[in-house]
Amino acid sequence: MRVAVIQLNAAGGRDENLAHALRLIEQAARRGAQLVLLPEYATFLGRYEDFPAAAESIPGPTTERLAACARQHSIYLHAGSLIERSPVAGRFYNTSVVFDPKGVLLATYRKVHLFDVQVPGLVSDYESQAILPGDALCVVELPELVLGLSLCFDLRFPEMYRQMSMAGAEAFAVPAAFTRVTGRAQHWEILLRARAIENQAYVLAAAQHGRDAAGRWHYGNSMIVGPWGEVLAAAPEEGDHVLIAEVQRALVHRRRREMPVLRMRRPDAYATLGYDL
Repeated sequence: MRVAVIQLNAAGGRDENLAHALRLIEQAARRGAQLVLLPEYATFLGRYEDFPAAAESIPGPTTERLAACARQHSIYLHAGSLIERSPVAGRFYNTSVVFDPKGVLLATYRKVHLFDVQVPGLVSDYESQAILPGDALCVVELPELVLGLSLCFDLRFPEMYRQMSMAGAEAFAVPAAFTRVTGRAQHWEILLRARAIENQAYVLAAAQHGRDAAGRWHYGNSMIVGPWGEVLAAAPEEGDHVLIAEVQRALVHRRRREMPVLRMRRPDAYATLGYDL
């Protein structure tokens, strides 16, 4: 399967950002991509006070345009994430959506782990000011691979990816708006490659770059990683980019046969410390 991950900056208005994303998706489709992935907060990345104006229902006008795009180009489309309205006034979900080549909505995933951090002098953010956490993991079966869905800060929770692997995931989507500070500390690449290596799976990481509408800086460096931890394609820190790579289900299963870590797990031993994994 030919896969594309898109790096962009969504600091503009929602409609402007969506139009720009659609143009980049078209570029990917022209290059033969069968599955295309956008970054986290693909239609708006700015102040939490501005989320109400950017939020929509799913299904809604934005998902209709994304579905039409998937149909037009006959691609599977992972639209990064959108700001989804919730039943709670002033609070939203950070939600991924995946469409098939006929524009059918195959899956949604609401971000489970929210970016609430305070690193003095470096980074301070509380995503939970505006976002409600999801409470379920999600894998979606595509013709050429089973895709596990995650978002940005989820990357720091390896147990989530192991659970998706045990449920059959052969690749992970990691749309992100990773901070420049932690990216330059090498957390981004190390974590992406670790999730690939420990699960012997592809990692498809589409990222935001540059400064967002709230003044926060993001790391870019979108990446496609293979199941041996090899970087198959990578973007620089700045600029819009469309990365392309071939993913092969057979290679995932070959690596899992050669070094069968998933079958060699010892949950009985892990449970002796009294924690439920």
